[in-house]
Amino acid sequence: MNNIFKNIPPTQKDEFFENIFSKDGLKIERIVSKGHISPEFGWYDQDSDEWVIVLEGEAILSFEDSDDMKLCSGDYINIPAHTKHKVSWTTPEKETIWLAVHY
Repeated sequence: MNNIFKNIPPTQKDEFFENIFSKDGLKIERIVSKGHISPEFGWYDQDSDEWVIVLEGEAILSFEDSDDMKLCSGDYINIPAHTKHKVSWTTPEKETIWLAVHY
């Protein structure tokens, strides 16, 4: 049995992405951040929709065409395909654990 809160890698230079499940256009991943922000290359502009929840910690999502959104433990959002967004802040003192569903 696996546990979303266990086996968290030690602090790394980059965010940690772990593919939990994928099949037929559906991908579920765990993301672990600790003070990480999106890469410098710019905005995420994904071909699929993404539903994401912050299970632990806090983060700020920035959107190209709308206001920033602060997410705390338990908060979730659906990001439609091609909605340009990025992570502009995550809690630096402890891990922020996300669950992302791409569909």
